[in-house]
Amino acid sequence: MNKGFNNEKYLKIQSEHIKQRIATFGGKLYLEFGGKLFDDYHASRVLPGFEPDSKLKMLLQMKDDAEIIIVISAVDIEKNKVRNDLGITYDMDVIRLRDEFIGKGLSVNSVVITHFNGQSSAEAYRKRLEAMGIKVYYHHTIEGYPNNVALIDSEEGFGKNDYVQTEKPLIVVTAPGPGSGKMAVCLSQLYQENKRGIKAGYAKFETFPIWNLSLTHPVNIAYEAATADLNDVNMIDPFHLDAYGETAVNYNRDVEIFPVMNALFDDIYGSTPYKSPTDMGVNMAGYCIDDDDVCRDASKHEIIRRYYSALCNFADGKASESEVNKIALLMKRANITTAYRLCTVAAKERLEKSGVATAAIELCDGTIITAQTSPLLGPSAALLLNALKHLAGIAHNVKLIPQTMIAPIQKTKVTYLHGHNPRLHSDEVLVAISMMSLIDENCKLALDQLPKLKGAQVHSTVMLSEVDRKTFNKLGIGLTCDPVRKIKPKA
Repeated sequence: MNKGFNNEKYLKIQSEHIKQRIATFGGKLYLEFGGKLFDDYHASRVLPGFEPDSKLKMLLQMKDDAEIIIVISAVDIEKNKVRNDLGITYDMDVIRLRDEFIGKGLSVNSVVITHFNGQSSAEAYRKRLEAMGIKVYYHHTIEGYPNNVALIDSEEGFGKNDYVQTEKPLIVVTAPGPGSGKMAVCLSQLYQENKRGIKAGYAKFETFPIWNLSLTHPVNIAYEAATADLNDVNMIDPFHLDAYGETAVNYNRDVEIFPVMNALFDDIYGSTPYKSPTDMGVNMAGYCIDDDDVCRDASKHEIIRRYYSALCNFADGKASESEVNKIALLMKRANITTAYRLCTVAAKERLEKSGVATAAIELCDGTIITAQTSPLLGPSAALLLNALKHLAGIAHNVKLIPQTMIAPIQKTKVTYLHGHNPRLHSDEVLVAISMMSLIDENCKLALDQLPKLKGAQVHSTVMLSEVDRKTFNKLGIGLTCDPVRKIKPKA
């Protein structure tokens, strides 16, 4: 996989820039941390070379000076909101995040439950966390937030919130997902610190959109595609343009709230430290792109991936038609169609010839391999075997898994586990060739090729099972599917 992003440079200059911002505010900074601290697979897809845990590694360079506040909304607790990429609820993810941070040697101060309005589920969750020895605080719903500045900046607004006592120069405020209230927690803490005569500042760390790339750069368009369900829109920061005569890209929510932020800063500090929403950010990712063409190409693939994902979610009732339409418009802005993704074209061409469900993979060297469903294997499982045989130099007609081994697996799936689909999934064929690798040199050779699949692109003409999707994700393969559950064979 070609790299377009210099991760080592990023770790170095990003931590240095945050330290400079801490010094600007006299030694204490509340840093609103947008996106994922680790498992940031979107960033690693659109910026090849960016490691999913890069931001965590950057913080580890500053771990002696940093502590973390994890934020969760009482509304999300009440709704049992699920983090889609992991399939767990936000309240469970808070505990997971805390354990991960502590396990890495970072200090976790507490959990703040925001938008609290007496919800019984939030109260029960607080008791559960406190029983685990975790400090928990409430931040209340403020009527008219964020526009009612007079109420917000008062004892009946931020003044009603619990004060979180912190000790270190850098306080990272993070959350399981968007809409948790991270910014409000930071501002509330500034209000509370100011009351106590403690100097502290605020900054925002959001990887996307990348402020010093153009509005039409595919990396920034891919961010809009990723947040189509939130209705985020990239835009030129008008405050930055007015203050400096320079073009910078931000997104609508930060631009819309900036006048309110300015008013709050005026009340808290006596003057505002920032002239634009872009000024508030500390993101240095745009300075670490070594190969722009590689990042553009990867981002175009990501936009198409998001489009197919929205189509499948819409078919499942998990997305709106407007989300699909928005990403379709973004594809036009990026001047691409689904045909840009070569594996998509190859899979559809084989479907046209065979009349059964198919899949295609584009390997990192540009080789295209296809496969189709059979009585024994689903299209994704067959595709994996074909790709591994190609990479290992094994003839296509060689059977890695003998039918005598597949038959008892199918019997177990259907007879004992009461499954409806006897065909082997991708994870099952990998287990099978793993077992065969003990006695078969071809299987051992094929298994050794698995790392070479990282960065490959796959398209399936049917929606794959969750098991198959997770297998491709773990292998580092980019996957798209047509929003079709089953293809009837040609008569």
